[in-house]
Formats: sequence, C-alpha cells, structure tokens
Amino acid sequence: MRDRAKMSLPLRRALLIGLLTGGVVLSACGRNRAPSAASTTTTSAIAATTTTATTVAPTTTTTGPPPSLAPYEGLFPFATAADAETWRAGYEDGGHDPWHLDSGQVAVAFAGWLGYSGIDTVTATRTDRTGAHVGVGLRTGESADRTTTAAVVHLVRWGAAPDAPWEVVGTDDTTFTLAAPAYGATVASPLRAGGRISGVDESIRVQVRATQGSSAAGAACCLPAGGEATPWSMTVSFAAPAGSVLVVAAQTGGHVAAVERFAVTAVRVR
Repeated sequence: MRDRAKMSLPLRRALLIGLLTGGVVLSACGRNRAPSAASTTTTSAIAATTTTATTVAPTTTTTGPPPSLAPYEGLFPFATAADAETWRAGYEDGGHDPWHLDSGQVAVAFAGWLGYSGIDTVTATRTDRTGAHVGVGLRTGESADRTTTAAVVHLVRWGAAPDAPWEVVGTDDTTFTLAAPAYGATVASPLRAGGRISGVDESIRVQVRATQGSSAAGAACCLPAGGEATPWSMTVSFAAPAGSVLVVAAQTGGHVAAVERFAVTAVRVR
C-alpha cells in the first residue's frame, strides 16, 4: 500500500503539469485566432459611419438683403438691395410682379422708364458668366419679325437666391457709344457726356436720371452728328442729391423713329 502511494504521487504530479501546460497552449491559440464574422461586421459598420460623418457637407442658408452688385451699379428697376429683397419677399408670398424674373421684360421696361416708348421688342438674348445681354429695339416694317436693335442691355441677378430679380446695370455699346463720364465715376453738375457714333444725319440727346426718381434730373439736346466712329460730346446740367446714383442716357434717331439707338452709363453725385 505504501509503495502504491509513493508511486501515485509522481503520477499525480505529472498529470497536473500536463493539464496546466495544455491550458496555456489553448490560451495562446485563442489569442492568435482570426476575428469572427460578428467582429468583422462591427468593424466595417464603425468605419462606414465615421467616413459618412466626415464627408457630409455643411448646411448653409441665405438670409438678409442680397449682396452688393459691385463692380456694377444697380440702375433699374431697384435702387437698393433692400428694394430687391422686398420685392422677392412679396413674390414668394403672393407672386407679386413676376416680370422681374424675366430679363427680356426688365430690359424693355428699362427703355420705357427712360422715356423710349417705341423700344418695345426683344431682338436677341444671350447669357454668360457676367449676366444677361438683351437686345431691345423696334419694328421697322409691316412684318412683325422685321426689327432693329436699339441697344444691348446688360443685366445681372441681384442676389444668389433662385428667384433673385434681374437688375439693369448698363449697356453693351457698339456703333453708338457713351464712354464719358466713365462707368462708376463721381461727378458734379454740369457733366460732359461723350463717345463715338457711326451714322448719317444723327441727332443726339442726353438725359440724366436718378435711379430713385421718376423724371429726368437734367437733359441736353440736340447735337447733329454722323460719320464713321466719329467723336461726339455735349454738356449736361442736372440737380440731384450728393451720393445719388445717376443714369446718363444718350439717344439718337430721327430717321424711322425718335429713338433708334441708345446707350447708358452709371455715375454717382459728388
């Protein structure tokens, strides 16, 4: 019995050592095992969520009055950014005066505001990165499609909203130009207006009109002119408050209509 007991103690020790060694081996194998399918899915979901969160564009809103038209001056139909925004609010509320969204209608209305009642037709329209360029003119014959262009009116949208209105900022001059005073210049009365003209037996008239007024602040008439790119010049006296934006408009005609061509520029009163 004593001998069996002596022999069983080492045996028990050997068995114990074997069990402990096997546990360590199993634990080591467990640490080196590839991730389970559940672990892989969790990792992918976290990565996707993180990527989405970092690439979402921030939300922006446009509030307040529209920005300045610089480098342009607003000539018609609005005198200020606040006026343009007031119209837009009214349009969104009840569809007030939708013609402000049509560059052609605004260009024709501008000619009417200048007093050129016979300029009532859109002859061409082109839009580029600088805005809309709308030819306006008159019918010259019995045929409805026979027209002549009196001026190309340059317009830009006042504001970045989809329903921002069109605003006249000047004209693109060709055979009848108004180069002086320079666009955006500061002037005092009297001012000297001038440019170049091509034509025969022309008669030039110049008016000065404040953007916030309904009648001319000054006018001068009538200068005979003609030739090929011939210089012309005349002096105009006016009365307008300091800081006012003025439209200087030159016209010529007398062959088939009182106004056959016109050009405008924008200045501020000193």
